[in-house]
Amino acid sequence: MRLFSENLTCVRGGREIFSGLSLDVQGGECLLLLGPNGAGKTSLLRMLAGYLKPASGTIRLEDGGEETGEDITVGEACHFVGHLNGVKSQFTVRENLAFWACFLSGEKNGESDAAVIEKALGAFALSSLCDIPAGYLSAGQKRRLCLARLLVAARPLWLLDEPTVSLDKKSQVLLANAVNAHVAGGGMAVAATHLELGIENAQTLELGGRGGRQ
Repeated sequence: MRLFSENLTCVRGGREIFSGLSLDVQGGECLLLLGPNGAGKTSLLRMLAGYLKPASGTIRLEDGGEETGEDITVGEACHFVGHLNGVKSQFTVRENLAFWACFLSGEKNGESDAAVIEKALGAFALSSLCDIPAGYLSAGQKRRLCLARLLVAARPLWLLDEPTVSLDKKSQVLLANAVNAHVAGGGMAVAATHLELGIENAQTLELGGRGGRQ
């Protein structure tokens, strides 16, 4: 699978944020979006996910060399993790993941929802918290719960907007391990960050000037 865009222009509130921006990410690759606040990192991720329409330019997803067209959109093929955690406070940690496993209903490689949820709990050090209502979690624990949903339903593309917010150093390592495993398995990731994420063999795209390119 391959995600690429050509000559994207982003306009917000009548102001041009970036223009002439192109990127190309293939299976087994991670792209880090760098740049100062206001450079357009979040806007670019939201464009890729289909939440924002570019003022000009194209975004395409190809599978096996063939464009998927209307059959598979980027939005259908991706996990998007933004600034909000999307956690239901009255649900326990396990119930939150069970909800996402059911709602997303993605490929689980023949495993049951219960088995996939247990793996996600372990991957983000949430097993000991599984029966606690999410409303009682710390900010960092809620963020780990948000990120754990990446693992309960397979999606080839992960779009991550400042995923390390509220995470301590140990939790940042857990995130890096998850992203590295996803990419090593042929997945793709695009992440906006101000911090070193510990992602192996990552490419970078610097935003902040006109016409940023990979």
